Amino acid sequence: MKAILCHQFAPIDQLSYEEVPDPIPKDHDVVIDIAACGVNFPDGLLVQGLYQMKPEHPFSPGSEVTGTICQLGAKVKHLKLGQRVIGLTMVGGYAEKVAINSRMVLPLPDFISNEQGAGLITAHATAHHALKQRANLKKGETLLVTGASGGTGLAAVQIGKAMGARVIALCSSEEKLAAAKEQGADELLLSTETDLKNRIKALTNNKGVDVVYEVVGGETFNQVSRSMAWNGRLLVVGFASGKIPDFSVNLALVKGFSVIGVFWGSFAQKEPANFMLNMQELLSWYQKGEVSVVIDEVLPLAKATHALNKVFNRQSIGKLILIP
Repeated sequence: MKAILCHQFAPIDQLSYEEVPDPIPKDHDVVIDIAACGVNFPDGLLVQGLYQMKPEHPFSPGSEVTGTICQLGAKVKHLKLGQRVIGLTMVGGYAEKVAINSRMVLPLPDFISNEQGAGLITAHATAHHALKQRANLKKGETLLVTGASGGTGLAAVQIGKAMGARVIALCSSEEKLAAAKEQGADELLLSTETDLKNRIKALTNNKGVDVVYEVVGGETFNQVSRSMAWNGRLLVVGFASGKIPDFSVNLALVKGFSVIGVFWGSFAQKEPANFMLNMQELLSWYQKGEVSVVIDEVLPLAKATHALNKVFNRQSIGKLILIP
């Protein structure tokens, strides 16, 4: 089979497109013929050795796939050959086939295309877990989403609306703000505004923001941390700017808000039952039209480096999808 391989931690352009052996399933695994794979910002960190997880080399990046089951491990009883599924792989998705533990696989409903399904797991499930389990977002609260035009930012806008929040989108351009507005954002803010703190203050009647879904880091984190409401929750999701901020903990003390880390990959592995419940709720919202996957571009697997560079350099609006 063909796969994208990372032979050493290095710049994204050093990934290679190669012929590799087909995967062999363990007892609790299934092998999926991949129809589509989602591209995510952490994939770019992973291949450069900048992510929390550091796989052994060589490996293929790619954490979310759709396809059909072509092999079953000896102890897998709840899935069947030929079944159309969606799977969380952690690594291995940039390939024609992948072996994956069956507890990280669920049937893909007929009302979702392969491309949409492959974009639904990481971005939407991260936002869902963050807003539901970590922030306990309540109806009527104010949610500020930074980087609100990326895959997980748009997902947070949609899910925030589905959960009944008033959503403020923060983006770096008018084009990106228009995409966030189309997905339901109530208020729009440019990150380049010179007086962002007071703009947020005005939009919240001087109260501040109840929940911030923060994916950018750097100066953006510093500004929103000064705009929190009492009992607010500042969700640390990522650092798309490449800058991990230093945090003045006295702000949390004085303003009475919580800083909460979000690592969805660990959640999915440590709490698979809750992961599955979340996915069922996401699929229900999808069927009702309350969430959808905004796809920027669909590309062949061989163009994975182009897709990954586009996501990593924050040039995409929504998700990029690879097709083997």
